[in-house]
Amino acid sequence: MARVEFDNITKVFEDTSGPIVAVEELSLDIPDGEFVVFVGPSGCGKSTTLRMLAGLENITDGEIRLNGEPVNDVSPRDRDIAMVFQSYALYPHKTVRGNMGYGLSLSTDLNKEEVDRRVVEAAEMMGIEDLLDKKPGSLSGGQQQRVATGRAIVREPAVFLFDEPLSNLDAQLRKHMRTELSRIHSELGITTIYVTHDQEEAMTMADRIVILNDGQLQQVGSPKEVYYRPANTFVADFIGSPSMNFFDVDLEVASDGTGTLVGNGFRYSVSDSLVDLVGGEGEYVLSVRPENLNVDPSASGEKSFEATVDVVEVIGSDNFIYLDVAGKECRLRAPSETEPEEGDVITVTFEEDDLHLFDRNTEEALIHGHERAESSPKIIESEA
Repeated sequence: MARVEFDNITKVFEDTSGPIVAVEELSLDIPDGEFVVFVGPSGCGKSTTLRMLAGLENITDGEIRLNGEPVNDVSPRDRDIAMVFQSYALYPHKTVRGNMGYGLSLSTDLNKEEVDRRVVEAAEMMGIEDLLDKKPGSLSGGQQQRVATGRAIVREPAVFLFDEPLSNLDAQLRKHMRTELSRIHSELGITTIYVTHDQEEAMTMADRIVILNDGQLQQVGSPKEVYYRPANTFVADFIGSPSMNFFDVDLEVASDGTGTLVGNGFRYSVSDSLVDLVGGEGEYVLSVRPENLNVDPSASGEKSFEATVDVVEVIGSDNFIYLDVAGKECRLRAPSETEPEEGDVITVTFEEDDLHLFDRNTEEALIHGHERAESSPKIIESEA
């Protein structure tokens, strides 16, 4: 097992049109035994970062350390890292047993009996012990993924790297494999770095989530932290499904210190404590998660706004209701019994403790509403 440190890492690719910065000045400390998930849109630099750690890409600038020792110039085979790719890369002419043990027999001095012992143990852990004498062509996608993961396990590395390993599987199997990988990490305790573009995978598997965009680090934190306290509008929009609602607003402050957030199509009264926290009048971005919006015909005008129903998506226990607020799309997540008709005009409200405010120019977070409450039972309940 190992502690992994990225110290001001930069990766620049040369292109005919000029240099392309894939990763820019990334610094991150991953403690021994942690499960970290890198997430972000395509092209954000997450896979490039993984490949630099594995030694498959040269580092333009900065230093990577394993257990305090620089590995920039260490060959991939000597880094004690096992990597599982999106492509399973199994040898079609070898059996499962042969695929899982081949790399271990090449890279170590272990005898055949020891290699086979490790293969059998890993196969039992992955639930594929009855497939050891089959060849990849006769296996399903999920079974092939288990073989590829087992091949990494038999090496007993210091660090596991997973580069979108579940993207070729169907939705049900992906969920099952997420559980399996989390269980394996819990059993082995090996430092694991997992790359995905799927924020649901990140939220359900990670000890900490690393969010990247355009090669730059946006936020590092636990799933709860990045969900309830996004560092900027990108994180707020990227994490969560459906994504957050955003409204450009102006904060107007009355002589008594109370304030009103004025947006296109609504006015929302806020407390003087919120006014004090943001520093008074100005231009902001108001953000509220869909599950924090409520349909309430009796709500007062100062704490509500009207919206026109565009689309209602029935997903079982909840409904996703897509609204039009003065030409701006707004998403609301409601219990299944709340099912308005398309074209209905409904009254929507939310609690001040659930709103987020961002600086409109920098897009950086200023306040998260629930942080101002004495307690946050809603967070606890929603995680239960």
